Amino acid sequence: MKFAYFVFPHIGGTYSVFKQLRKGLAEYGIEVCWLSVGAVNLREDPQWTSEMAYGTHVEAAADLTERERAKLLAKEIETGGYDGLFVSVLGDRIETNIVRYLPKNILRIMIVHNITPGTYAAAAAIRDHVHATVGVSRRCRSDLVAKFGFPAARTFSIANAVDTRGSRTIERLPRTQPDLRAIYLGRIEDVSKGVFWLPAILDGVSRNISLTIAGDGPDLPALRTKFAPQGDRVRFLGFVDPSDVFSLLLNHDVLIMPSRFEGFGLTIIEAMAAGCVPVVSRLEGVTDTIVDHGVNGFLFPVGTVRGAIESISALDRADVWQGMSQAARTKAETAFTVERMAARYSEVIRDLQHTKPSIAAPLDLSTWSMPKGLRSGFRAFVPRPVKNWLRVAKERI
Repeated sequence: MKFAYFVFPHIGGTYSVFKQLRKGLAEYGIEVCWLSVGAVNLREDPQWTSEMAYGTHVEAAADLTERERAKLLAKEIETGGYDGLFVSVLGDRIETNIVRYLPKNILRIMIVHNITPGTYAAAAAIRDHVHATVGVSRRCRSDLVAKFGFPAARTFSIANAVDTRGSRTIERLPRTQPDLRAIYLGRIEDVSKGVFWLPAILDGVSRNISLTIAGDGPDLPALRTKFAPQGDRVRFLGFVDPSDVFSLLLNHDVLIMPSRFEGFGLTIIEAMAAGCVPVVSRLEGVTDTIVDHGVNGFLFPVGTVRGAIESISALDRADVWQGMSQAARTKAETAFTVERMAARYSEVIRDLQHTKPSIAAPLDLSTWSMPKGLRSGFRAFVPRPVKNWLRVAKERI
């Protein structure tokens, strides 16, 4: 079988998921290729040269209408020998909406990567035109079934994975230095990631605890300013190539992740695989399905700086850290493997082949339009501080 996965080569979680699916499903005779449409010329970027062999980019001039670009994408799907496709909700509006216009014979599996109202609204907009839906966390699935009318029998929870096959043979050196090395790794953005809480967290822990900020994003300049009083306790690495992430985490003891919301938390798994103990926001059905509080990491209520401080301070004891570090590696290497993820996806695909459920009739491309859930709504106009307050209040409740 041949499946398309709507994504283009980039540094980010959705492309990481594609790569793991491509590796894992190959063992089941399922070829997964990335597929995208747009005006970007990926062939001009040398860092993605090797990835061009694993997918197709449908070039579409920027001045084409959405319907014209959709027609080009539909033609590639219908002539490219694809038996099915994976669509990541809101990865791209055209790629998400195209599932409403494809022939019924093409299997389509929707993947929901986040727990935000906007993501759920977009998922609901195409719900009746997909054969199955996968939420990357238990929370995603339960919300979709309970609040958005998704059929329980065709809505699944399949956790993302990290390829730990190479890391399993790498021993982490025992912690001998007195200083505790903490790291924040990810997009530098406050709305979802809560990075503006980091200065207060560092200010509240022992002076022998340092912090590395690894990543880039729109709030990086503001975060640098907020950390200015901390001096050399903080270092900024900027963008980190994915190939360097594991070695970077091996050289840090604690991952701090104060997110307001996450669909899953792939960075947590990467840290645990390296023995870097996670201290992360408790997001029901998301982070609490990864971290066992007090065993292989710590969870604290969203926005509770004191909770993060107390957890990090507990790990300042070398004996406490050592036990949790080993437990974290064990959990990552057994519960979140590519093999487990691929087995679950292959099971879903096999069941769909045997009993393909009925879905809504395809729409005619001549009537192309964006449904309500894929258009900007009132949420786009809610002030950022109000959004942040509402998200924290919702999680705590």
